[in-house]
Amino acid sequence: MRRIFCIVFLLGGALWCAGADAPKWVERSVVHITTFIQMPVWDAPWRFDQVRKATGSGFVIAGRRIMTNAHVVSWAKEILVKRYQDSRPVAAKVRFIAHDCDLAILETDDPAFFEGVAPLKFGTLPKVRSTVVTHGYPAGGEQISYTRGVVSRIDMQNYSHIGNRSYLTVQTDAAINPGNSGGPVIQDDLVVGVAFQGIRGLENTGFFIPPPVIEHFLKDIADGTYDGFPDCGLALVPLENPAYRRFLKLPENVGGARVDQMLPIPGTAKVMQVDDVILQVAGVDVAGDATILYQGNRVNAGVAFDAVQAGENLPLKIWRQGRMADVSVPMAVYREDRAEGNQYDVLPRYFVKGGLVFVPLSLDYLKTLGRDWAKESSPELLYELGFASVEKPDKKRKEPVVLATVLAHPVNADLQHRRCTLVDKVNGVRIDCLEDVVKAFESGKTPFHVVEFTLKGEFECLDRTEVERVDAEILKTYGIQKDRRL
Repeated sequence: MRRIFCIVFLLGGALWCAGADAPKWVERSVVHITTFIQMPVWDAPWRFDQVRKATGSGFVIAGRRIMTNAHVVSWAKEILVKRYQDSRPVAAKVRFIAHDCDLAILETDDPAFFEGVAPLKFGTLPKVRSTVVTHGYPAGGEQISYTRGVVSRIDMQNYSHIGNRSYLTVQTDAAINPGNSGGPVIQDDLVVGVAFQGIRGLENTGFFIPPPVIEHFLKDIADGTYDGFPDCGLALVPLENPAYRRFLKLPENVGGARVDQMLPIPGTAKVMQVDDVILQVAGVDVAGDATILYQGNRVNAGVAFDAVQAGENLPLKIWRQGRMADVSVPMAVYREDRAEGNQYDVLPRYFVKGGLVFVPLSLDYLKTLGRDWAKESSPELLYELGFASVEKPDKKRKEPVVLATVLAHPVNADLQHRRCTLVDKVNGVRIDCLEDVVKAFESGKTPFHVVEFTLKGEFECLDRTEVERVDAEILKTYGIQKDRRL
């Protein structure tokens, strides 16, 4: 199960100099990346933010490819790469990008870029307490830098680039700073991770993406398309209460975690039920605290679910109604919750009528409320975005729509609701997606447009004739070329 509330931040950059003992050919394979990024404005979606320059790191892998983080190159208008101790920038482009696991592959049309550069090879998951060296290019400097650190923890962590996905992560005390994102983490001349994020408030703590996640990504793109990590939509909770375990008639010598909630995924619903107890995942025992033993590390059982590719089945051993059973759960990529995380690649949708700006409810929109967006947002919006799909799937709107803002004009001067309000109906039509808003405004025949909100009894009213008369004027005044992007 995925949730949207995260406190981790992306690094996008490099390292403090600490000296390194890796051979020279390793550092020659590390690439300096410069991007020029322009992001959309989610509460005024016809606009774009200013272009800003950013830097990151990458490294050469087999097939004349450059691996880096997805967040280093997302929304990039231009990508430039430079070789070790070479001042000449070379244009690059994104070949594959995985926003869920924050990895990307770049390519360049300049074959000379790879001459004399040995592709780095991947190692295995490093051991806790072992030493690693992170390579990258620090913000504020042009030269490569190295930081030695100790692997201090291996666990599941939220990947802040996407915001609502958690995967296996390795923690190190190496000083991974902004500018280092996408750089290789080296052990015994092999890549054992890709530096990618930290946690605000924690010093001398950084995280890197480990080999199992990298290998999953590379295997996925082998057919020329990135599908993504699959999800069966099960929320597991610990099952440690002895009385409840006896109530479920669980044997004393087994562990198991209980299925507390399920996303509305048809393939999973045919096989699993709420209150099923998962005893094993792909032959690996699940403990009562919802963890498994993974390569000597006690981690969340979700790691075992992440090992399969989209389209594969995952064998489970479960306990249901006093009996043990073997089932096979189909794994597919779940995209219905993309609005709960950070969105990329596709421009935001909107519709403007009478100066009222309607947009789909999303995490990106809520973050326009500021750093404390979770406090500034209403509980109603947070529930609709993050919890309604699980708790009330039969009543969940396909794409909840909010009144994002109001473009001031005499036609809407007396409105009390000006922004961040969930729309229930327009002209009597229930709103399940943005297209419903358009149809409701354009098909209505009454003298007035009535917009009802989910807050009980609250609504706004516009004069239909006046709206039609001034619509074009409002768009021109605010520099909006089109009244919609659907």
